[in-house]
Amino acid sequence: MYDIIQTLLIIDSVIIIIAVMMQPTKQQDALNALSGGGGELFGQTKKRGFEAVMEKATAVLGVIFFVLAIALVYLSSH
Repeated sequence: MYDIIQTLLIIDSVIIIIAVMMQPTKQQDALNALSGGGGELFGQTKKRGFEAVMEKATAVLGVIFFVLAIALVYLSSH
């Protein structure tokens, strides 16, 4: 069981890396963070399409990663 969870954790880690690399860049958001961000105070738009899917996929993969990591620690201590 330990080996199966460890393998799933490694696979999930690789998929998280791929998902993060596929997300669209947010150069304007980074620029606003450095310069004060007053340019688009009321211009926040809801994420749609590919950006929304990738954000949700990354969040789900992150939760799976932590669940697998906690399960691995539990199995290694018992």
